[in-house]
Amino acid sequence: MSDLSFDLIPIADVPVARIESLLDAAFGADRHGRTAYRVRDGMAAIPAMSLAAIEHDQLVGSIQCWPVALHGDDGRADPLIMVGPVAVSPERQNIGIGRALMWRAIEVAQRGGIAGAGALMLIGDPDYYDQFGFDAAATGQWRLPGPFETHRLLARGAAPDRPGMVGPRGIAHR
Repeated sequence: MSDLSFDLIPIADVPVARIESLLDAAFGADRHGRTAYRVRDGMAAIPAMSLAAIEHDQLVGSIQCWPVALHGDDGRADPLIMVGPVAVSPERQNIGIGRALMWRAIEVAQRGGIAGAGALMLIGDPDYYDQFGFDAAATGQWRLPGPFETHRLLARGAAPDRPGMVGPRGIAHR
């Protein structure tokens, strides 16, 4: 069996309970208290960018992407897409499933047609996500609705480099 024998399908084609079990296995059952959940609170995932990795009828990975915005201190709101969580089954990590999910979501964003697709953001390990073009160059003045490590707040693309609060799109934050 090849290590890369999985298919990427829309996450909507997978029962929610299976996705939740994968996320619990990857991040722990207490994951709902993390700042990332507050950033995207009340938003529905973007269907075209939210995917599942299926290997022999088993869910082995998923990625979800969310419509958020940088609500600038100047009153402007810039649409962003929050990438994550990117989850891979603990038994199938480090073989390329997470990378395949990331590259496919980026590819969909680059095709256009999704508001905010020009600027992706996430909270994650800079040493891992730099391979996808994410860095902290524009995010130094951004705030989140909860604790975070500033070096882990990363963006890719035309991310605004100005002060503001990142949160759900369409909801003003101060």
